[in-house]
Amino acid sequence: MSGRSEGVKGARTTARLAAVQALYQVEFRAEDPARTVEEFRRFRLKPGLGGPDWAAADADFFKAVVEGAWSRRPEIDGLIAPALAKNWTLARIDPVLRAALRAGVYEILARPDIPARTTIGEYVELAHAFDAGAEAGFINGVLDRIARERRPAEMA
Repeated sequence: MSGRSEGVKGARTTARLAAVQALYQVEFRAEDPARTVEEFRRFRLKPGLGGPDWAAADADFFKAVVEGAWSRRPEIDGLIAPALAKNWTLARIDPVLRAALRAGVYEILARPDIPARTTIGEYVELAHAFDAGAEAGFINGVLDRIARERRPAEMA
């Protein structure tokens, strides 16, 4: 998210924010992800989603993250669970943070074209957008651990 001197959040950053919101909605409402993606595409993926300095979301990237994270949820959850602190379960995690972790892990697994450190940084910053100050470190720790396991050469 950094490196944009004009202060505008990019289309992929906005897509990530929307993907976290959509994954939360899919889980909370037990909705079909394709229906939620279409709803977001029609009504929400516009400039200003995360605030006045946020660009319109990259709709294709948004769709890939939502549908990919949801379809690979058992695999993704299986990677998140052992990365949690002792006596913590995925069910105990705030649902928005759980959605952010699922989206971030999906990117680490399925998007080798995006550096893992970029993915981690983006989701840490998004935690701040959701007013999850202390949880940003939690997201960083879990995603970093998974990235080191799944992309060891890149994370060395």
